[in-house]
Amino acid sequence: MLLVLDTRWRRFNDETSACSCCGQSFSGVFDVGYDHPDCWPHGGLRDRGKDLLQVGEDKLTSDLCRWDDHRFIRCILPLPIKGSEDVFNFGVWGSVAPENFYRYIDDATGEAPGFEGCVSWLMNDLPLFETEESIGCDLTPGPEGHRPRITAQDGPLAAAQSEGISFDQLLDIYAATGTDIRPHLNG
Repeated sequence: MLLVLDTRWRRFNDETSACSCCGQSFSGVFDVGYDHPDCWPHGGLRDRGKDLLQVGEDKLTSDLCRWDDHRFIRCILPLPIKGSEDVFNFGVWGSVAPENFYRYIDDATGEAPGFEGCVSWLMNDLPLFETEESIGCDLTPGPEGHRPRITAQDGPLAAAQSEGISFDQLLDIYAATGTDIRPHLNG
C-alpha cells in the first residue's frame, strides 16, 4: 500500500495539520539515537549535559567510546519505510575490535586513509528487535563527514533493513522510545 493513501501518514508529514486534542503537529520521519552503548556503566552524555564523559581510562564522546578493553563506534542503522521513499535511522553503537577502532580513527583524521569497514556487534537493544542474542553486523564507512552505517548480517533486523518496516511499526518504535504520537494522528 502506498502510504500517501493513509491519512495518518499525510497528517504525520504535514506540519500545518494540527491534532484536534492538543494542537501538536508533525513534519515527518525523525530519527532516534542512543548516546551510549547499553553496556556503558557511567551514564549518558545527555544525562550529564556534556559532550565528553571520562571516568578514569573510560571515555565517551558523541561518536566514540572506550570502556575497559572494549571499543565502540557510533553508527547509523537505516530502516526503509514500506510504501514511501523515506528512511528511518537509529543512531546506535557498534562494538569493534581495538585494531579496527584505531584504523577508523586514523582514517577519519586523515593519518592513514583506507578504512573499508569491519565486523561489528550491535550494542543497543532496539524496540521491535529485542533479542537475548548478540546481533552480528557489518560496519561500513559513511560518506565523508557522516557516521558509518551498520547492517545486520541476518535475522529479523537484517530482514527489516532489506525489506523495510511498516508505518505502524515506525509508530511502535516511536512509542517504545518515549514519543507515542499514534493518538495525535487519528481524526
